[in-house]
Amino acid sequence: MNWIGTKNIGMLLLAIWLIASGVLAFVHISSIQTGPILAGLAIAAGVSLLLGR
Repeated sequence: MNWIGTKNIGMLLLAIWLIASGVLAFVHISSIQTGPILAGLAIAAGVSLLLGR
């Protein structure tokens, strides 16, 4: 089975962040704090992209 996605971890994290923030705009989850989770994911994606990983 071949992976069709990107091998760049920064782009993968960015894609996950975009999908998660888009889904959370429609689904309201009040039991967990999604702000810090999305912020951490955005920071990880940004650092990975800057480092070229």
